[in-house]
Amino acid sequence: MFVLDTDHISLMEWNTGSARQRLLRRLSAVPPDEVFTTIVTYEEQTRGWMAYTARARTTAQQVEAYRKLERHLDLYRGIQVLGFDERAGTEFDHLRALRLRIGAMDLKIASIALAHNAPVLTRNLKDFSRVPDLRVEDWTE
Repeated sequence: MFVLDTDHISLMEWNTGSARQRLLRRLSAVPPDEVFTTIVTYEEQTRGWMAYTARARTTAQQVEAYRKLERHLDLYRGIQVLGFDERAGTEFDHLRALRLRIGAMDLKIASIALAHNAPVLTRNLKDFSRVPDLRVEDWTE
């Protein structure tokens, strides 16, 4: 099992560069039923797309905004999403008590991964590597 962080999901969704190609190449070697993301990543991205859609003023801007929002929805229709359940909540409370210098959303993603004993795939190695016992990898390198 592999858990994609928000930045890896964003690369898959929008980037066209070599980092995206390296990520997709590595993911193609993994059975699709072993690739996950988290409800926290979905929340982060959805909040962004909802704000983007709300800022659209002209009809043309609204059409484009909804097209991007639909593309976002399509991505999540094709990937398994791990929830923030009681096990993840327990991990989160434990990690928060450690006072790690890492944002709350990343801490929740780490908690979900720890609850499932899965590595997080991310380019944000600096923050995620601060989490004890969490395995992190950057598949864009």
